Amino acid sequence: MPTPTPPDAPTGTRSPEPARRYLALALVGAAGGLLSGAFGVGGGILMVPLLIVAAGMDQRRATATSLAAIVPASIAGSITYLANGQVDLVAALFMAIGGIIGSWFGAWLLRRLPITWLRWMFIALLVGVALRMLLVVPERSGGHVEFAVLPLLALFAIGIVVGIASGLFGIGGGTIMVPAFIAFFGMGDLLAKGTSLAVMIPTAISGTVSNARAGLVDLREALVVGVAATAASFAGVALAFLLSPEWSARLFAAFILVATVQLAVRAVRAQRRERAAASSPESDGARD
Repeated sequence: MPTPTPPDAPTGTRSPEPARRYLALALVGAAGGLLSGAFGVGGGILMVPLLIVAAGMDQRRATATSLAAIVPASIAGSITYLANGQVDLVAALFMAIGGIIGSWFGAWLLRRLPITWLRWMFIALLVGVALRMLLVVPERSGGHVEFAVLPLLALFAIGIVVGIASGLFGIGGGTIMVPAFIAFFGMGDLLAKGTSLAVMIPTAISGTVSNARAGLVDLREALVVGVAATAASFAGVALAFLLSPEWSARLFAAFILVATVQLAVRAVRAQRRERAAASSPESDGARD
C-alpha cells in the first residue's frame, strides 16, 4: 500500500539543502577565481580548504573538485593576461609538457596515499608558500625566458613538480610556478602570473580526466565552482594590475595563512575522531 504524502509537504517543492549547497560552492568558486586572477594561481590553495569547511567534502574530493574548477578559471585569466602582453608562450609550453606528465603521477598518488598524509602534506605546502611570499617580494619588471637548452630543460623539470602538486593537492601549481618564474628566470610578477595561468590549462585538464575516471569528482558541482571562479577571475586580473608587488605578496600570504589555520584545526579534530572511533568497543567487534 503506497505511503500517503504528508499534508505539510506540498508537491513540487524541493528541499532547500541543494540550493544552499550550490550557493556555498559558487561562493567558494568566486573566492578561488578572484585569487586566481590576482595572484596567478589556480585558486585551489584557497578552494580546497573552503570546500572542506563550507561543502563538507573530504580531502580527496575537495582536491579533485578544485582541480576541475581550475580549468575554466585559468583559461579566462590567461586570456586576459595575454591580451595585456603578460604571457610567455614558449615558457608556458615547455612547463606544460612537464606538468602533464607530473599530473598523471600526482593523480595516481591521490588515490593511494592515506587521507591523513594528504591533510598534513597540504598544510606543510601552505606554510611554505606563505613564508616565501612574506620573505621574497617580487618586482614588476622582468623579461621573457631565454630560448636555450638549459632554461627549457629547467622549465620541463619544474613542470613535472608542478604537475605532481596539481594532481595531488588540487592546485593549479601557480604557488610553485610564480615564485620559480621570478626567482630562476627573472620574470616580472605580472608576466609570471599570466604565464602560470597558461600552464595550468593542460595540467588541470589532464589531472581532472584521471580523477573523473577514478570517480573522485562530481562534474556538476565542479561546474558550479568553475563558472563562479571564471566570472571572478576577471576582477582578480584587474586587481593584479592595480596592486603593487609588495601588497600583492602580503595579501596572498594572509589568504594562505587563514586557510592553513582552518585546515589544521579540522585535521586535528579529524584525527581525534578517528582515534576515538578506533578505541571504541564497537571497533573491536561484538563477541557472543
